[in-house]
Amino acid sequence: MSTVDEIAPDLFRISVYVPELDMQFNHFLVRDEQSLLFHAGLKRMFPLLREAVAGLIDPASLRYVAWSHFESDEVGGLNEWLQLAPQAEPVCTLIGKLVSVDDFALRPARGMTVEDSLCTGRYRFRFCSSPHIPHGWDAGLLFEETTKTLFCSDLFHHFGDVKAVTESDLIGPTHQAMQLMQQGPLAGYMPYTRQTKGVLRSLAELEPQTLAVMHGSSYTGNAGKLLTDLAGALKETFDRD
Repeated sequence: MSTVDEIAPDLFRISVYVPELDMQFNHFLVRDEQSLLFHAGLKRMFPLLREAVAGLIDPASLRYVAWSHFESDEVGGLNEWLQLAPQAEPVCTLIGKLVSVDDFALRPARGMTVEDSLCTGRYRFRFCSSPHIPHGWDAGLLFEETTKTLFCSDLFHHFGDVKAVTESDLIGPTHQAMQLMQQGPLAGYMPYTRQTKGVLRSLAELEPQTLAVMHGSSYTGNAGKLLTDLAGALKETFDRD
């Protein structure tokens, strides 16, 4: 089953908890004149997500489906959404469009650069380029300028069936999750490079007020400080120099 929480005005967190992994998979619907879904979700989760979205909007009216990087829990159900919503357009970074999405998706994607913006009515979105943060050459993080919401994808990933939104510091549970991942077969799942600190600093300079986190609680508060602190946790866990 899924749970739905409004974590900011018109921003709904649709969460599916998988006990076997002790992990939430979170998807975010921005309800607007042209509604946007961030994370298409795993293909097998599509029926659950469709039911949850139907409680908020007519799913066939969905206009945009966006994500950070090409990975099954972010894009697995994309074509199901495109079949259900005839006007829906995939939205990702330009690199994502060119190297993966236009071959995979039923319709061409809107590939956004840092100069581009997307207006859905009351809300305005930009993609912040973040190669390999959290994963992949094609990675980018979506930022909504009106509510100052940063859609973080796998940044701040932590385990547990946790509450929808918190004001508590996420660095502790995030660092714990990274250390746990380093001990298993997925070691190195989030690279640390010479660009990491600078990218996170540029995200902090946006002064986000809400962090929409894919795995775990979302956050409201001094999100810029969390992004700055995250650089240290990533360096400690993944920098092998």
